[in-house]
Amino acid sequence: MAQIFTASADTRLRALIMAALGVFVFTITGAYTFVGAGHSVGWVRDQPVPFSHQHHVGGLGLDCRYCHTSVETSSRAGLPATHICMTCHSQIWTNAEILAPVRQSLASGKPIPWRRVSRLPDYVYFNHAAHITKGVPCVTCHGRVDQMPLMAPAHSFQMGWCLDCHRNPLPQLRPPADVTRMDWTDWNPDASSKEEIARVATAVKSLHPDTLTDCNTCHR
Repeated sequence: MAQIFTASADTRLRALIMAALGVFVFTITGAYTFVGAGHSVGWVRDQPVPFSHQHHVGGLGLDCRYCHTSVETSSRAGLPATHICMTCHSQIWTNAEILAPVRQSLASGKPIPWRRVSRLPDYVYFNHAAHITKGVPCVTCHGRVDQMPLMAPAHSFQMGWCLDCHRNPLPQLRPPADVTRMDWTDWNPDASSKEEIARVATAVKSLHPDTLTDCNTCHR
């Protein structure tokens, strides 16, 4: 009987299957990294509770630090604890179906599984406190959250975007006490504000000139 396949056909088939599998894994991993690194600008992330920053920040005037309690003292901004939500919702919208996960979280003692919206790769170190205390407003990185019915990334957080600010941070600086202000379009700083920004700018300038753009600053 004539041999249909050569002796190496099985090896080539196995190699083809492995190569196809490798391309598939690479594509999936690349897509996950691309989205996870913040490239999904404008994509709304589903949450266990559809929290509206537009309503709470823009409408009610809640300060960012009310929910993100560690943003001034820690590298992480912190996700809102259930008891913070229940400060108001134990009295208003107490039986709303949309808030059932909040009530269940309080009853069970298990945190609400919020999904991160703004994410950096694991190899990037970012310290919220270092930026907030130096007068970098929340809106610089997170956009106009007071206009977002549902939260979505406002910027890509690509390295070039971060470096542009690190090379020339002074235009971004505001009085540290006002960093949670969302709208700066009509801002006309008074003498005290200018003095405060000058003080912060001096502190930033006093850093070693290579510090803000040195690799070790963000890659540790």
